[in-house]
Amino acid sequence: MALAALHSSGGATRKRVIPGFHLSLGFTLFYLGLIVLIPLSAVFLKTFTMTWPAFWETITSDRVMASYRLSFGASALAALVNVIFGGIVAWVLVRYKFPGKRIIDAMVDLPFALPTAVAGITLATLYAPNGWIGQLLAPLGIKVAFTPLGVLVALTFIGLPFVVRTVQPVLEEAEKELEEAALSLGANHWQTFTRVTLPTILPALMTGFALAFARATGEYGSVIFIAGNMPMVSEITPLFMITKLEQYDYAGATAIAVVMLVLSFSMLLTINALQAWMRRRQSAGRAL
Repeated sequence: MALAALHSSGGATRKRVIPGFHLSLGFTLFYLGLIVLIPLSAVFLKTFTMTWPAFWETITSDRVMASYRLSFGASALAALVNVIFGGIVAWVLVRYKFPGKRIIDAMVDLPFALPTAVAGITLATLYAPNGWIGQLLAPLGIKVAFTPLGVLVALTFIGLPFVVRTVQPVLEEAEKELEEAALSLGANHWQTFTRVTLPTILPALMTGFALAFARATGEYGSVIFIAGNMPMVSEITPLFMITKLEQYDYAGATAIAVVMLVLSFSMLLTINALQAWMRRRQSAGRAL
């Protein structure tokens, strides 16, 4: 009886390692409300001070629409590039041993630690027509700095760590025996990768894509120095919002922010739904 009571009390204690469900949940909701919900609500409330015609005119002007296309298009393309090459970087870091591996592994986190303004100035200096890389591309007719291509380069730079650090632990936990079994049964390397390895890391790749995309859509510091900020050409949406704020048009800035928020949230929600669907398919496949 005493042992049973001790066991039940121990189980109850284990269930309440952190102060308790109700207290923890209350703190979580309070913290999220203070940090996330209240600021976002303020954005919507400020936007509601505009009339509908003024709101529609603000978010659909030619310059704003061009900035939407550049910001979301470049962010999606940069995230896709990072999924491909970030996946390769993660693969090399996990599956191979070579001199300088720790240094390269540490360099992956450099965009996290480097101030965004420093990154933007560095990229603009390197890819300018007289820069180390820009002067090599100039004879080929490729101009990077002060063009939309420069925006893509900057967004790719800041998004790489999100993909690598998301895929890396999944590859480390993946069972190499499954790949070896597939090879021993006659599958070639491409078939083994597409049918064994890729389904395992695909949810992580999609998570990395979502994180890189979310970071890129709101990026400002590393982009403005290399973009050139030419209206209708290389003007990103965050810069347009800053311009509105400098003109004391707070309602106009929040209106554009609301559009970015809704579009970003919709895309992230879609990606999360696809991830959940893929996990259900994988679980169903294992059950069979």
